[in-house]
Amino acid sequence: MSSAVSTKSELLKQRVAEEVASRREQLLELSRAIHANPELSWKEYAASALVADTMSAAGFTTELGAYGVETAVEAVIGDGDLTVAICAEYDALPGIGHGCGHNVIATAGVGAALALAPLANEAGLRVKLLGTPAEEHGGGKVAMLKAGAWEDVDFSMMVHGMTGVDIGAAAMPSTAVDRFEVVFHGLTAHAAAMPEQGINAAAAATLALTAIGLLRQTVPKATNMNAFISHGGEATNVIPDKVIVQVELRAFDLDIWRALKKRVLACFEGAAIATGCTWDWAPTEYPYAPVNSDPALAAFWDKNVLARGRTIVELPGALSGGSTDMGNVSQVVPAIHPLIAFLGETGPAHNPNFTASAATPAADDAALDGAVLLAWTTLDAALDPEVRADLKQRRAERPAGSTQITLEA
Repeated sequence: MSSAVSTKSELLKQRVAEEVASRREQLLELSRAIHANPELSWKEYAASALVADTMSAAGFTTELGAYGVETAVEAVIGDGDLTVAICAEYDALPGIGHGCGHNVIATAGVGAALALAPLANEAGLRVKLLGTPAEEHGGGKVAMLKAGAWEDVDFSMMVHGMTGVDIGAAAMPSTAVDRFEVVFHGLTAHAAAMPEQGINAAAAATLALTAIGLLRQTVPKATNMNAFISHGGEATNVIPDKVIVQVELRAFDLDIWRALKKRVLACFEGAAIATGCTWDWAPTEYPYAPVNSDPALAAFWDKNVLARGRTIVELPGALSGGSTDMGNVSQVVPAIHPLIAFLGETGPAHNPNFTASAATPAADDAALDGAVLLAWTTLDAALDPEVRADLKQRRAERPAGSTQITLEA
């Protein structure tokens, strides 16, 4: 990067930091409002409206209910020929509210977009804020991908809160996750008087779960399988004619996930054959892919974390992997999904203690720093001639419709 470009970058980054600082109370009010009113996947009516109203008031061309998703938001500003999509999540968890800190994610995303708005044309940017619902369960980003939300995007980013310390942008492994249900159909009969006249759907389910338990001993360690009977008959003296099994599969590699799914489905098929049942299966949610972190964007993020005065820590041992529908986005456009720490907080994710951590001053700092870092990383990508050219070339070479995928096997 030339000295002139470097100077321009530093000046624009300073303006970003000043813009976020000037909006501190506005942004933290947004975070607190979302945290205080947790809404579940696909029902984030208040949160999505807050995000949409905030963006509209700042001059963004804004649509609530974007891409056919009732609680999705699209807000766009700038006429540049390089488009960044910054994601804001805002759904909560059943029973524990914002135990994954999506109030912080939303605030950081909104803050970044607001800070970039006055600089967009100067940096040759078109800034798109996407409010993406139902990350915890359902896959809002996948629904939006299918509808074309990333078709005009060159690169995409978001930031997720965590407790503990800051780590590198590509340091957290994420897994593919697939959730589906299997239904066994049998024939009812009196369980004591004439069991031989029934076809026991519960026996089929039990046999399948046993086979899956044995399968766990033969697959790579970097996988996870969970299955349980969610519906299994109405009375102890009746052979059940219908049993429903809920299944979740995870793997760090897409090919391993697909192979594992075939083997798990074979367990259900074999159980049906052995017991005389019929069976079928159907997805309950969109599958999520692992996050494929773009190296250049990840390097920019890490550099900016240090420039912001935070410290990146290399943790001993491998981190366990969660799953996110941002993984699906990262499979089709250059993207990152870094973490930012609520420094000093220790509550584990998806736990009431994390819900409390997401409303602390440390979480406030993470939301504001996250906004600055997302905006700084965007500027780095836009102002670095080689990275900008690469992002534009990759978009130009992308076939029409190639982002509109679900990964369903």
